[in-house]
Amino acid sequence: MTTHEINPPTKERTAEVYEGDSYDLLGKLPPESVDLIITSPPYWGLRTYGIDHNEDILSEWVSEGGSKEEAPTYDWYRLHGGCLGMEPLPEWYVSNLVEIFQRGAHALKPEGSMWINIGDTYFARWSSIRLDGRQGLGNNPRMRRKTPMGGFRQEKQLLMIPARFAIAMQDKRWILRNDLIWEKRNVPPRPEKDRLRLAHEHFYHFVKRPKEGRAKYYYDISTVEKGARDVVTVNVTSGSDGHSATFPVKLIEPRILSSCPPNGLVLDPFCGTGRSLAVAIKNGRRAMGFEITSHFANSASANAGSIDFAVDDSIIEDEGDDFGQLAMNEELMG
Repeated sequence: MTTHEINPPTKERTAEVYEGDSYDLLGKLPPESVDLIITSPPYWGLRTYGIDHNEDILSEWVSEGGSKEEAPTYDWYRLHGGCLGMEPLPEWYVSNLVEIFQRGAHALKPEGSMWINIGDTYFARWSSIRLDGRQGLGNNPRMRRKTPMGGFRQEKQLLMIPARFAIAMQDKRWILRNDLIWEKRNVPPRPEKDRLRLAHEHFYHFVKRPKEGRAKYYYDISTVEKGARDVVTVNVTSGSDGHSATFPVKLIEPRILSSCPPNGLVLDPFCGTGRSLAVAIKNGRRAMGFEITSHFANSASANAGSIDFAVDDSIIEDEGDDFGQLAMNEELMG
């Protein structure tokens, strides 16, 4: 039986941030203690955030008798030096994400919700990976990487990672209630001349599948955007503290208000600099965040109680789009 070592905050408008792998920390949460999980995990093939990664991990898996078509467990992957988002194959990435969120299923209340933002990318045999979390094309440190072709992994192919993830979650008994499309008006021009620009991302809303009957979950539709449509337009916002994927307030505030009751607990297992925590606290919820690096964990702790960090931030920046479509640089991307 799991020994629960993490105690969620009980006082109104308070936050706790824990440093560590979200897989481990999710397993330490008390059962049915979380009202809302809202997060944006690292996207596939984009950057390492300064975390060491074993580039020979696919060869090691095959040498141990594994098949490329069958992903290892997340525990095997990380114990062999793997970094989430740096999987050698997108199939491994989807498998790891599903396993991590399954790990937290016990902690979500029966009436709870899970909102997951995830971006897509195009396949290229050679890609350019950023070594930190900074925005923009610029001259940020990079590494070149080769990804095996095969199956749907073909040059110039849109990989459909969000759809593959959503279907894999459905196969694990999650109910997909909403596929919210986040339209980003300020996506900059791209050099490719044979396709359209990626100007949207998916924000999936999952709820638990009950043992019998229909799913019943907390949802206050009066707090969402006018018209309650499944397409919202919110500008990409500039990251802080070197983190590229800072949640826009206008994107997440309606999700928190609609899917978490007042004084309920909001959990972001990939909290970055803590924007979701700050927005939750501003709106009278409790908040908890997990972050694997000490730098971002410290930033999230400092930002969680900041009202300034939870205000409208829809300023158009010129640094560039970095929410999932810069896995390859302009010379390599399809």
